Amino acid sequence: MKKLILTTASLALFASMAAAGSHSVTRLGTEGAYPPWNFINDAGEIDGFERELGDELCARAELTCEWVTNDWDSIIPNLVSGNYDVIIAGMSITPERQEQIDFTQNYTQPDPSAYLATSADVDVEGAVIAAQSTTIQAAFVAEQGWTLLEFATPEETISAVRNGEADAVLADKSYLVPVAEEDPDMVLLEREELIGGGVGLGLRKSDTELRETFNAAIQSMKDDGSLNALIEKWEIGETF
Repeated sequence: MKKLILTTASLALFASMAAAGSHSVTRLGTEGAYPPWNFINDAGEIDGFERELGDELCARAELTCEWVTNDWDSIIPNLVSGNYDVIIAGMSITPERQEQIDFTQNYTQPDPSAYLATSADVDVEGAVIAAQSTTIQAAFVAEQGWTLLEFATPEETISAVRNGEADAVLADKSYLVPVAEEDPDMVLLEREELIGGGVGLGLRKSDTELRETFNAAIQSMKDDGSLNALIEKWEIGETF
């Protein structure tokens, strides 16, 4: 049965690759500022879970890919305007974003969002919460009617808590855990939120063939276990 599943996935992948032939170079857009998902390493190169994932997906799809970095707050507009072809930047699939762009199937499960603070007794419902702008966490805080401070980068949200401008930051747990482990003055609160429908590749609505090419490549990695191996390596969250 496993061999049959893999064969079916391979056939779908090859068919999708042929359909995507118009993309001689596929440009992958990422933020480069959200470890362990994506970040710039000491050599000045894009690194992290999504760099490794993106390279493998392009190899399986036999696509020539180039990496582009872009600030988070303009990452969707610059995809739509054609500055790159794919968003691979820890972007959760939400109905609001699906009004603007398309997504592949998810390549991670929904990652719990956690709160990081300088004290374990922070009452988040009455606190000032920092979040990166245009993220699912910022939208969640706003929907609750809590006090929200938005920042352009994830580093700024952490700094806001350290300098007392905010009481806590809400972000992906996989991003906040290393910060808490390295800073004895910071603590993860017990409360967590489950927001969004997992993370997928974002594409223009017109690029249906390219979307299906990546869908097939993602499915092939799910089928052979290599996606779960990457998730475990980078400690992103729950495996499939």
